[in-house]
Amino acid sequence: MNDIQAYDTILDLIGNTPLIKINNATKDFKGNFFMKFEGLNPGHSGKDRIAKYIIEESERRGILKPNTTIVETTSGNTGFSLAMISIIKGYKCILSVSDKSSEDKINILRAMGAEVHVCPAFVPADDPRSYYEVAKRIHKETPNSIYINQYFNELNIEAHYRSTGPEIWEQTGGKVTHVVACSGTGGTISGIGRYLKEKNKDIKILGVDAYGSVIKKYHETGEFDKNEIYPHKVEGLGKNLIPTATDFEAIDKFVKVTDKDSAIEARDFTKKEGVFVGYTSGSAMLGVKLYNEMNMFDENSVVIVVLPDHGERYMSKIYNDQWMKDNKFM
Repeated sequence: MNDIQAYDTILDLIGNTPLIKINNATKDFKGNFFMKFEGLNPGHSGKDRIAKYIIEESERRGILKPNTTIVETTSGNTGFSLAMISIIKGYKCILSVSDKSSEDKINILRAMGAEVHVCPAFVPADDPRSYYEVAKRIHKETPNSIYINQYFNELNIEAHYRSTGPEIWEQTGGKVTHVVACSGTGGTISGIGRYLKEKNKDIKILGVDAYGSVIKKYHETGEFDKNEIYPHKVEGLGKNLIPTATDFEAIDKFVKVTDKDSAIEARDFTKKEGVFVGYTSGSAMLGVKLYNEMNMFDENSVVIVVLPDHGERYMSKIYNDQWMKDNKFM
């Protein structure tokens, strides 16, 4: 059957996402803007990259063996990727999820066969009820299990250093001047930043953080300020702890964005570009607007905006008019 053109599994489709010119949303800005749309991964987010890389590297090192249970903390996208890969490779998957994750994400995780534990979002990271601590406890109580621990796993950075960074360099023919990306675990922006700065130290890596998060201030001062922490709704962006999967030296600058503006920007971008993007993609585009207002770009800039996931994950949130009205976003 050698004449049949087919992939062995859906995992072969991970990575090599396209660059797509942004035509309308940035038409009044200086520079040339392109989206790296990670929603076109088979799991509909860039988290496919780290899930596959960490699992296969763990298999190679002999950490992951047959009948192992994979345990992880997730806002939803990493969990989906792990659940998808667990099906293909025959692992059990247990996930602790923040209750600020959309209902769509939680339902999808269960549909993919994962055991899901929903945890309160707005408790300290070291609270026994937090999704970090719940995952640690499940790992401790589950024989023959592995805790992926994406927030503190160097392989998170390495996955993007080996895939997303080289793709951007090759797709732009080395002409990239700026990358704008959100920072949650920090793996995406750090891996891309490390790789591209090795190629050209003048490339600017521009981060997007959330109000209610400690990341921007820590980057600027080295201080963990718990007074910065308060509840925010945008998922996969900002943190109430400092992940070691963030390489702050690979990032040049941060701006902060609000829940409301991120939601409106995602909806607006979808209507302008015909690309159905997720909540955090709205944050990324809002970051582009803020950096443009700061005159970070000129006519020769080649700006890559990493849009991390697909809008289908947010049908009960930002693409639901009633949710938008309930949160006073409309």
